Amino acid sequence: MSFLPKWHAVVLAAGRGPDDPMAKAFGIAHKCGLPVAGVPMLQRVLAALEGAGMALPVCIAIDDASAGTAAAGPYAQKTRMIPAERSAPASAKAAVLATGSYPVLVTTGDHALLTREMVSNFCAQAMQSGADFCVGLATAETILAAYPDTKRTFFTLGRDRVSGCNLFAVSSPRGIALFDTWSEIEKNRKKPWKLVAAFGIGPLLSFMAGRLSLHKAFAEASRRVGIKIAPVLLPFAEAAIDVDKPEDHALAEKIIRARKVQA
Repeated sequence: MSFLPKWHAVVLAAGRGPDDPMAKAFGIAHKCGLPVAGVPMLQRVLAALEGAGMALPVCIAIDDASAGTAAAGPYAQKTRMIPAERSAPASAKAAVLATGSYPVLVTTGDHALLTREMVSNFCAQAMQSGADFCVGLATAETILAAYPDTKRTFFTLGRDRVSGCNLFAVSSPRGIALFDTWSEIEKNRKKPWKLVAAFGIGPLLSFMAGRLSLHKAFAEASRRVGIKIAPVLLPFAEAAIDVDKPEDHALAEKIIRARKVQA
């Protein structure tokens, strides 16, 4: 499926150096090459992006281009490897700018369960939002209904409990501004109150009182950054499961095996 305008895609695939816990746990040189049900994670991500009609080449921000090329397998000729920066936000910003066009989808190399349906749904909602920057989320209800035993980090905002899906949309050059504040967001992503506090005392008090809803939080973030930032709620529980821990790897393989049975 393709979109008008044509979407470009960025994959953040940098490892954590020789001490990357997943690479060490599975005895591989680079995390992006970790096989999930026999296929390297990065290759699975690229297959989903191609299936959704992303523009080529897909831009991959990585610390080891040779590892990225090997993990990409048959999709390697359809990618462009660029050096990762010192942080995920800096890498994302450099890679988005390198595409030279908008809108741009940003995802990660460990999103092994990504599908073209997820990509298509996210991009369609992002375009409909009219926002400069969108963040993919799944509700706790969606995730736990499918996988009640999975361990996710949920942000509680009023009545809403959501988890990130490693899917972002930069729909205009204005959206680049968010990468300049993303470092603080990333640093506190496991501490919701610190994340909210970064936007001022008013939102923090509302959060502590349980009055800061999901949409109010994004409205406040938009006001602070000076661009329109919007959430995109996805109906796919698997969109919130990346392969960041051995137990995630086991779950991802179980899900992929089930998909093959259902196909």
